[in-house]
Amino acid sequence: MRRLAAAVAVALILLTVGSRADADQAAAGFSTSYQRIPGADGISLGAVVLTPTGQGDGPFPLVVMPSSWGVPNVEYVGQGTKLATAGFQVIAYSSRGFWDSGGGIDIAGPPTVADVTKVIDWADQHTPADTSRVAAVGISYGAGTSLLASARDPRIKAVGAMSGWADLISSLDPNDTVALQSVAGLLALGNITGRPGPEMASLQTKFVTGDFDGAIAEARQLSPQRSAATVVDQINANHPAVFLANAFEDSIFPPSQYTDFFTRLTGPKRLLLAHGDHATPEVTGAIGLPNETWDELTAWLRHYLTGADNGADTEAPVQLKSQRGVWRGYPNWAAVGQSRTSYLTKPTGLSRTGALQSQSSTGWTSGIAAGLPTIADSGVALVSGALQGLLSIPTGVATPLVDRSFAGVWSGPVSTSATVVNGAPKLHLTMKPSGPDTSLFAYLYDVDSLGVGSLISHKPLTLRGATPGKPLPIDLRLEATSWEVPVGHHLVLVVDTVDPRYLGHSTIGTSVTFSSPAADPSWITIPIA
Repeated sequence: MRRLAAAVAVALILLTVGSRADADQAAAGFSTSYQRIPGADGISLGAVVLTPTGQGDGPFPLVVMPSSWGVPNVEYVGQGTKLATAGFQVIAYSSRGFWDSGGGIDIAGPPTVADVTKVIDWADQHTPADTSRVAAVGISYGAGTSLLASARDPRIKAVGAMSGWADLISSLDPNDTVALQSVAGLLALGNITGRPGPEMASLQTKFVTGDFDGAIAEARQLSPQRSAATVVDQINANHPAVFLANAFEDSIFPPSQYTDFFTRLTGPKRLLLAHGDHATPEVTGAIGLPNETWDELTAWLRHYLTGADNGADTEAPVQLKSQRGVWRGYPNWAAVGQSRTSYLTKPTGLSRTGALQSQSSTGWTSGIAAGLPTIADSGVALVSGALQGLLSIPTGVATPLVDRSFAGVWSGPVSTSATVVNGAPKLHLTMKPSGPDTSLFAYLYDVDSLGVGSLISHKPLTLRGATPGKPLPIDLRLEATSWEVPVGHHLVLVVDTVDPRYLGHSTIGTSVTFSSPAADPSWITIPIA
């Protein structure tokens, strides 16, 4: 039934696309076909092939588009028709293990990556494609696959990797804290829309039976071979022009692992970051609607595959969009913000809220009970970030109501001028757990005069096997952002021990003591544009 439904959906779209092409044959247009393309190890890939018409006999630069996790090949037909009309040979296919493609889901393993090469080989024999000018383009799973393929196939001259990953384990298990909601959602979707291969089947068996430590250990073994960060030297050697885009609130593949990867690239590169959750900044463009990210990517492909003098190579490599819709450009990631360090003081008084101040405050200690949640959290995976990106509805909290028995809270001064928090805030803090395993969750809020906070950034951290009662210095880099703080607002830092989005390890009955030793003051650094 699944294959029949996929075939019917593809047929309906092809009929619609085909009629459009027939009506436009006199001008630049495209033809369509549904093909079964041999993939690596003999499996068959279901593909939509879009070929330019009315634009000469070619050869045409080739754009290969692996589908996202759980999504069939029709995902890109809207954008593919635009590319084909513009003179690109396009092949969009369902990733192996999903929908109408054979094989099992191997979590971007070597066969999935090798499928990209097989599709290029097939295009060379069966379409008017110029396989010396190839782009690999995708969203999410297709993005990660495209990056990995560019390391092994030198014919790939450009990459468009949107809402993808460069480091798989740091995305799904940040600082040893499993992104529980995201992982559960991915596993469920994979089972509904595809056929788990041995790797995925083994992981989900451990996950479902509660053997989380075993699942993470296995994931750590699989991750390096499935992470573009591991093969960045090979990517640099092949020298493709790499276009990266992501959302600041992406709950599956958060942005900092992309910024780290971007910094290591030595070839032509571009990084676009905007607000939203997983794939929300570019999903409308995939189906053919107007979209900033796809417009920028199309210009990128035109320049690096056709040589078009359109200025794509002269724009600022880093482009950040604030929550107010303002784009700002920078020459590199290091230039996006200047660090301003504030020291944490002891929470005192009735509210037990500490301050963020310019001078060091040391010698203080302050304890909280662990294992119980506060009203501060990072929201719901795939929902909260989408609300921020699409409707400008932030993940909010009434900061005066955050229970100081279970959270450390520090408040900054009221802003007298508009400020842009641009980049990744960093927190340094000494903590003393009373138990061996503890999770911490740090949240940075933009707070108005009524105490209502909008979540700017957050990050988890889990300590395993610590010595109870022994102070430990911790360093935590929060996720990257571009956030405009208005006049009259102030920043608030909250650190607690439970977040429902993550698999935490804090235990009820334990505690955490924060401190700022004289030799090692506690601080937070905020990057300001």
